[in-house]
Amino acid sequence: MNFLPHITHTPRYRCSAINDTIVDENCPSLANAGSLQYTELIQRMTHVCRYDRLERPIEYDSTSRRLPIVVKTRIYVYLLQNLNSDLLQFKTHALLQLSFQDKRLAYRDFAPERRETIVGQKHLSERLWLPHIFFANERESSILGTDEKDVLTSISRDGNVIISTRLQASLYCWMNFKKFPFDQQYCSTILESWMYNTSDLLLEWEAHSPISFDPDMRLTEFNLVQFWHNTTVVHSDNINMRHGAFEGNYSSLSFTVSLQREIGFYLLDYYLPSMMIVAISWVSFWLQADASPPRIMLGTSTMLSFITLSSSQSKTLPKVSYIKVSEVWFIGCTFFIFGSLVEFAFVNTIWRRKENIELKKVNSKYIIKSTLTPRPSRRQLGGSLSNESRARSCSSLDNIVSSTESVRNGNGTVNPGFNNYLTVHPNLPIIRTECADNVSVCSERSTNDHVINIDKDQKSEKDPPTFTTMTPQEIAMWIDRRSRLLFPGMFLAFNALYWTFVYCF
Repeated sequence: MNFLPHITHTPRYRCSAINDTIVDENCPSLANAGSLQYTELIQRMTHVCRYDRLERPIEYDSTSRRLPIVVKTRIYVYLLQNLNSDLLQFKTHALLQLSFQDKRLAYRDFAPERRETIVGQKHLSERLWLPHIFFANERESSILGTDEKDVLTSISRDGNVIISTRLQASLYCWMNFKKFPFDQQYCSTILESWMYNTSDLLLEWEAHSPISFDPDMRLTEFNLVQFWHNTTVVHSDNINMRHGAFEGNYSSLSFTVSLQREIGFYLLDYYLPSMMIVAISWVSFWLQADASPPRIMLGTSTMLSFITLSSSQSKTLPKVSYIKVSEVWFIGCTFFIFGSLVEFAFVNTIWRRKENIELKKVNSKYIIKSTLTPRPSRRQLGGSLSNESRARSCSSLDNIVSSTESVRNGNGTVNPGFNNYLTVHPNLPIIRTECADNVSVCSERSTNDHVINIDKDQKSEKDPPTFTTMTPQEIAMWIDRRSRLLFPGMFLAFNALYWTFVYCF
């Protein structure tokens, strides 16, 4: 079968040459282009016989190699709204300007007397070929305007086309909240070519002021520190389908803004109130240890107030897996408020004890040790041991006396069985002591007996060191007085470490 189209010998169109351009009889002439109106001139230049809006402008180099069209880009930012931390996005209103060279629209040759630039709106751009550019990190976007969209199109006599579009867009921005609320975020706007790869189209920033901002633009929560732009190439394949079913390398432009969060709001509404709440929890140290209702009410109310204050600040943030700086502050303040409650429970328990506590020295070491490991009174413990030991000594000494008397006869002679012992000890001493019931040994001794009084010898020994006695109430008040200095000192140290980390790391 022959799939060649049928060719007739009679020409369907009669062609003529005007300014080296071949046109047919249905193709409008450009001979009198200088006297035409702009609308009619555009209609004739973009007629299907001369212009195909589906085909990009084509240029060749000296070696007849097809060159990609270069699209210059410029962005003017009208408004940059605050970042939405929960949705990880930000909104912007900007003017996107694209310029490229299309020699098919140059009217210098057939209308040399026209020096003005042809300017139109959206209806003019609909008759032209336009590069398809999209926001790669776009959530949603739209062209500003109501009935007539805010699209401005201009065509110079050399064929330079400029498309200016006022648009609004919600763009994705990945944020790092590790140092919230002292964080600095970097949000990018990424432009990419959709249909044409790098062999057909190249995106470039304008050489002069490619990115500019409205001088009256203000941000409430952030401060614009700096911005920069970049030019890259994005690869697309069957796996990374960034451009649908098309494969290849695509030109990409991006510009990034650095936004520093303003901390004035958080200092006045979070940090200073939380410091005051922690300080209020220390008022319980000036209340008496047995004042349970006011101290419990003070501790619980400060804890609940601080939790409510912290939850109001963190509810606008996403739930991330890492620890934020604000959470470190929350944990630290919670520790101090909870510590004041634990301190009250500790001193209240000590206050309700009934027995006094004896201390070797009045210092922190012995007070805390005796408080944590309470023992019976040393005086009571010593008295019970003395009576027991004395009773034990009395009974043992009675055995000794009875043994001594058993070795003597009535006339003072010694039994033969103890001859060796008495030879070494001719005069066996007789020991006299008082038992626990203050009754002495009831045996008559001879005048030659040596009597040793143990009680007198014990009294002559050096007295043991004395112990200081403190009541449980005195110990509870002592702990409260120390807490009045310990808790503020630890909180100041915590603040020094916290703010050093925030501003130095």
